[in-house]
Amino acid sequence: MGIIAWIVIGLLAGAIAKLLLPGKDPGGIIITMLIGVAGGLLGGWLGKVIFGVDSIDGFFNLSTWVAAIVGSLILLILYRVITGNRRRA
Repeated sequence: MGIIAWIVIGLLAGAIAKLLLPGKDPGGIIITMLIGVAGGLLGGWLGKVIFGVDSIDGFFNLSTWVAAIVGSLILLILYRVITGNRRRA
């Protein structure tokens, strides 16, 4: 897959993660979608390291989307924990 496909998957995975975890994010939807791009890469890497599967088979492969969404959810939760603690201090 090319870099453009990864960006598209990441943006959509970030939007899906935002729908699955509603609430206020300090950065809004733009930061959430950028987190989605990084989350897509994280999800692909975790799938390969933990499960030993190539979760990055193609744009329309279900494993690619699941890995991207799970990675986005992980990063979105971490982002909320870090920025939530910063706002309270």
